[in-house]
Amino acid sequence: MARTDISWVRTDAEGQKLQVYAHQVGARWDFFCRPGRHDDWLAMENPPLEDWLEVLDGVRRRAARRLYAPAEVVQLEALVRKRFPRAQL
Repeated sequence: MARTDISWVRTDAEGQKLQVYAHQVGARWDFFCRPGRHDDWLAMENPPLEDWLEVLDGVRRRAARRLYAPAEVVQLEALVRKRFPRAQL
């Protein structure tokens, strides 16, 4: 993982922990997950809203520390609203 990647742990529908991370490539965000520390990272085609909100939270916190530009927050919020129009940001 690169220093700019945002990672977290969440629980899936079956109750298993998943390690998830998001990697920004230009304006696109790629999501990856793995069930355990020694497993391979698998690309996620359609990450759920909760993962997008984790990335948005991470970008907001990093923008406060000037690691991301404020425009990045606005761009990511627009991307989340486009994918999930009814989501509360």
